[in-house]
Amino acid sequence: MASTIHRNVVAQRGSAKLDRQGANNNSILRTKPRHSHPPGSGAPRRSSPSHGGDAVPGRVRVAVRLRPQNAEEMMADADFADCVELQPELKRLKLRRNNWDSDTYEFDEVLTEFASQKRVYEVVAKPVVESVLDGYNGTVMAYGQTGTGKTFTLGQLGEEDTSSRGIMVRAMEDILSDLSPETDSVTVSYLQLYMETVQDLLNPANDNIPIVEDPRSGDVSLPGATHVDIRDQQTFLELLRLGEAHRIAANTRMNTESSRSHALLTVHVRRSVVESADNVLTENFDASHLTKPSKPLIRKSKLVVIDLAGSERIHKSGSEGHMLEEAKSINLSLSALGKCINALAENSAHVPFRDSKLTRLLRDSFGGTARTSLIVTIGPSPQHRGETSSTILFGQRAMKVENMLKIKEEFDYKSLSRKLEVQLDKLIAENERQRKAFEDEVERINLEAQCRIAEVEKNFAEALERERLKCQMEYMESVKQLEQKLMTSQERQGCNGFVNGCGEGVATSSADEVAEVKKLLEIEKGKRKAIEEELKSQKIQLGKYGQVEAGGDADMIKLRKILEDDASQKKKLEEEIIILRSQLLQLNFEADQMRRCLESGSSGNAFPAMDTSLSQSRHSQPKDTRNDQKASVATLFEQVGLHKILSLLESDDANVRVHAVKVVANLAAEETNQKSIVEAGGLTSLLMLLRRYEDETVRRVAAGAIANLAMNEANQELIMSEGGITLLSMAASDAEEPQTLRMVAGAIANLCGNDKILMKLRSQGGIKALLGIVRCGHPDVLSQIARGIANFAKCESRASNQGIKSGKSFLIDDGALPWIVQNANNESAPIRRHIELALCHLAQHEVNAKDMISGGALWELVRISRDCNREDIRSLARRTLSSIPQFKSELRRLRIEY
Repeated sequence: MASTIHRNVVAQRGSAKLDRQGANNNSILRTKPRHSHPPGSGAPRRSSPSHGGDAVPGRVRVAVRLRPQNAEEMMADADFADCVELQPELKRLKLRRNNWDSDTYEFDEVLTEFASQKRVYEVVAKPVVESVLDGYNGTVMAYGQTGTGKTFTLGQLGEEDTSSRGIMVRAMEDILSDLSPETDSVTVSYLQLYMETVQDLLNPANDNIPIVEDPRSGDVSLPGATHVDIRDQQTFLELLRLGEAHRIAANTRMNTESSRSHALLTVHVRRSVVESADNVLTENFDASHLTKPSKPLIRKSKLVVIDLAGSERIHKSGSEGHMLEEAKSINLSLSALGKCINALAENSAHVPFRDSKLTRLLRDSFGGTARTSLIVTIGPSPQHRGETSSTILFGQRAMKVENMLKIKEEFDYKSLSRKLEVQLDKLIAENERQRKAFEDEVERINLEAQCRIAEVEKNFAEALERERLKCQMEYMESVKQLEQKLMTSQERQGCNGFVNGCGEGVATSSADEVAEVKKLLEIEKGKRKAIEEELKSQKIQLGKYGQVEAGGDADMIKLRKILEDDASQKKKLEEEIIILRSQLLQLNFEADQMRRCLESGSSGNAFPAMDTSLSQSRHSQPKDTRNDQKASVATLFEQVGLHKILSLLESDDANVRVHAVKVVANLAAEETNQKSIVEAGGLTSLLMLLRRYEDETVRRVAAGAIANLAMNEANQELIMSEGGITLLSMAASDAEEPQTLRMVAGAIANLCGNDKILMKLRSQGGIKALLGIVRCGHPDVLSQIARGIANFAKCESRASNQGIKSGKSFLIDDGALPWIVQNANNESAPIRRHIELALCHLAQHEVNAKDMISGGALWELVRISRDCNREDIRSLARRTLSSIPQFKSELRRLRIEY
């Protein structure tokens, strides 16, 4: 009696606040939320993928929501007590069996019939939306009986009353408010699954969209769906109206507008994370034009909101004809979903995701990488206690499902390439400006030099002319004086002729004077001739005066020094442009390769040419990818030149050197370039880098380039002749970084596959160096070590069969057998496959049998003959066990069948 009175009071209070949604019976009472920050609303943003304080971060969170009684139920159940009792403060729900017994269930959240739409969103969906904005996938799903308010909870538009807005509208509002329109984007697709057919609600013409699964990662995609970019909330509301108009619904006894299909709203979010770039300092500039390129991050995530069609019983809904077929399809898909969740909750080895298209679409939401929240909706009426119990049990099983949350992050190489193109254009423009200024300065200096030379020539000509006139005047004056003396002497001789008996002294005096005059005349003639010769030589020297002035003038020396400095600066700028151009080409190549890897579903590395030294990495690439690589390499050769790239390996600038060795490593990954690199001295330069520099990046990339060259048999002997194995052994002992050790191990593994250098490789410590790298323990490094041991064992076995080698295996002598036995059943498939092959090759020769039996290798051979995945290795192990007498004897002694 008391319970009946309590129910009537609640019904009277609820009937006064019912919010009528058209003719739909899914009416939900709206009141203010009890807490401003609901206890299950999640941790603060940008913390970790664990929201809500769960012990298991990826567990599916489940909330239960009770729909208030409608008018029909109030009349029909007036004499009966409600079958559901909520304890929201304890997050418990009691489902009555009868008036005495009830079952108690605990959920992550328990929402009463008075819970508002805002509180439902903050408790159920907001933590998932925040995870999506952080880069994780998220799923919000509603499950329950027909008419319990799933569509109202998720898809209510709230055009007349904003407080009644559902999870879809509120989630998009939060997403748009947190994104930047300049760098981020949001796209939406809206689909329905009707009668096991995926249909596009935004474009009804797409009525049979295929589901495509990536065979490697298992990701599910719908390539034929319509995707619409969302810029504002109004556009999103229009899309929801359009989708709801196309969604299939019908009138049943349970609901006046019952959804006959599962609706899937997918919101794809793409966010850019901007990183700051570091300036590279140089010796001649405070800050270089070169900028170390940052790698901007792109976070791709998606939010899936799923409004499941309600489960119903045929005798209650009254479905018949086509509606009966619809109900069967809905129940089958929901049953398949329940089986998958049961299998996940029980950690079953097989989960039947492929039994239904609904479970295929929800593969990432249950047991995948998405953060999932489930809201189960129930009604209070005891008439539907069976359906309510089934819904509650579904939610209880879903709470046991655990997902492995994983952030979706990748590098935005296109953005980085655009930035480098802009930077390169600026550098080219700056170089052209400086070159123009340099040419103008040289032209000005040339004009000044020509003017100075002309002025010097003019001054020299004037001084020479004055000297010539002065010499002529002195010559004329001397001739005149001599003529006067001659005339005076002749007059004296005439006067003395009329006097007889003149003394001998007078005659002698006159003769002496004549001789003196002749002598003076001869001297003057000689001076004149000397002056003429000097004048002639001065004219000759005048033509060479410009060179003399250029060699002796201090200003001209300073000018030459300025020209030499400008030429040196121009050379450095040209070198920087070459480096940037090659860097841009390399990044374009890597960006295109990353795009193709992503399109093909590969989750591998962004730098396959440098980060892998194995031939299978290149052969596994698509044909069009290899063609793009060849085009990029051809462009690199044409614009930069191989000799110029190799010369940069000896640059004093560490950044230039690192970049150059990366370019050479990428070029060495292509077989067509390996011969040119070796002929140009590239192998010698790489070995010198491995010997000289202690920089980890230089050593890692140089080792990777040598590994690429070592894939060519002709280069392997050249590497050995130049002491390459010694340098690789030194690098293996000094390096600690796993990537460097992987490159070194890959290079040694390639060399181990050559029969001609087998003895030399072992004598120079190649096997011991390979075993020394085991200390790293990284799976990728161990895989390369196992490959090298398998190659060596195969070549050694071939040499023994040909009679070239006799005696025990070098691998056993060098202590490799314990490690081989220890890793023969390694969890990593590549390591296990190579070790199994190495054991089979070692076991083919009876001289190794005793050591293999004592070392425990015989047990592994028996296991390989029974359990190996590869038929050829399994058959080889059986033949070996049956052909070696010592093995047969030991197996008979131990009574082992093989």
